[in-house]
Amino acid sequence: MAVGKAMLIFVFTLATLIPSLLADISIFDDVWRKRAEEAKKMTLEAYVPDPEEATDAFNVEVNKYSLVKNSSSLYGASGSTNITNLDLDDDDDNDNDNDADFEQFANGTRRNLRQGRRKHAGPCQVTNPIDRCWRCQRNWAKNRKQLAKCALGFGRRTTGGMAGRIYVVTDSSDNNVMKPKPGTLRHAVIQKEPLWIIFSKNMNIKLSKELIMSSHKTIDGRGHHVHISYGAGITIQFIRNVIIHGIRIHHIIATSGGNIRDSVDHYGIRTNSDGDGISIFGSTDVWIDHVSMSRCTDGLIDAIMGSTAITISNCHFTHHNDAILLGASDSYSGDHLMQVTVAFNHFGQGLVQRMPRCRWGFFHVVNNDYTHWRLYAIGGSKHPTIISQGNRFIAPPESHLKQVENARKIKSHGNLWNLKPHEQRHVESNFNVVAVINLRVCWEDQKLESEGKIRNQ
Repeated sequence: MAVGKAMLIFVFTLATLIPSLLADISIFDDVWRKRAEEAKKMTLEAYVPDPEEATDAFNVEVNKYSLVKNSSSLYGASGSTNITNLDLDDDDDNDNDNDADFEQFANGTRRNLRQGRRKHAGPCQVTNPIDRCWRCQRNWAKNRKQLAKCALGFGRRTTGGMAGRIYVVTDSSDNNVMKPKPGTLRHAVIQKEPLWIIFSKNMNIKLSKELIMSSHKTIDGRGHHVHISYGAGITIQFIRNVIIHGIRIHHIIATSGGNIRDSVDHYGIRTNSDGDGISIFGSTDVWIDHVSMSRCTDGLIDAIMGSTAITISNCHFTHHNDAILLGASDSYSGDHLMQVTVAFNHFGQGLVQRMPRCRWGFFHVVNNDYTHWRLYAIGGSKHPTIISQGNRFIAPPESHLKQVENARKIKSHGNLWNLKPHEQRHVESNFNVVAVINLRVCWEDQKLESEGKIRNQ
């Protein structure tokens, strides 16, 4: 029933807003028209009618490994986790004991986060279940495709180029967007077959035009310093099943349009690109992981026009105004099918706003570290559902930047912070606090206070 209703709304919205679907496409030919129609079907297939099943599954994985080694009371003499000493279950009647346990847990986590700049010299350690899936395997370079089994959240079905061969990029040039040279990144991403794309050496790739990807691709920068910078960004439009991992994207500029090849057997005239780092347009099953992004002309990541089944994880965002935009228009209700997980990211120096900025859809913003913002961190409009869970906020010194404004209702799982629905919204700690804006989902219809602040330590 829910899927049928969603389909009717989505089809109607697309029919009435078809001009908006032309984004950056100068001539909407039969090939692009077919891709747009297929993208509508992919969105409906990827949409999860009960999104809290996905968030609950994510939380189960996180809670397996969420205890911190710096808190000695949570570890036995052997250094193994003593998980039995910590109970954060909201259903437990012994709230006082739980509060004490939580505070001890939170203090240990703060110490761990503050030591983030210290280089670790001991054995491999991981801090989240995504990295635990592959990072400490000594033979990861020989088993790169293990990464495809590691996605969590709404993008958990993303496998990228797992079903294809390894393609090695050996040439950093981008001199011919109509006839890309074999061995270049552009030549790799336009192939019809699934590909797992890796790099032979450190590279700085200056894209002369936007890089238009095709479905079933992984860009895997592990093992080398791979920069996409001082040129155009990456476009993921009307496709599915893409992983971007382990690269640095920065100093992206707006570039002119013109003829650009987007597959081995098609090219088309594109308008000028906006200068987004990564643009996700009408696409599904996208996972962006361990990507460092800064200083793009427009947004760092934009996901718009019915894009869904997306996870953005383990990324580092710095030095930018509009960081992440999820849903571009108040008038495009088709984005109510958008479902995005934003997890384990660091929002750092020089950021201003949109971490993320959400419209219409369902967004799980979980276990991120916010250390800088100049306008706001998490924002929303057009009644999105935003679950902000287990995030750490260190507010700037100005009092007006510490406000949690216009928050209406919140859905809380209660296992990653110590906030209960009957409590005041004045938060005494900036670890694992909730900062949720413009929500429509509530915790048993229990409204929170209309105003609150995040205190800076």
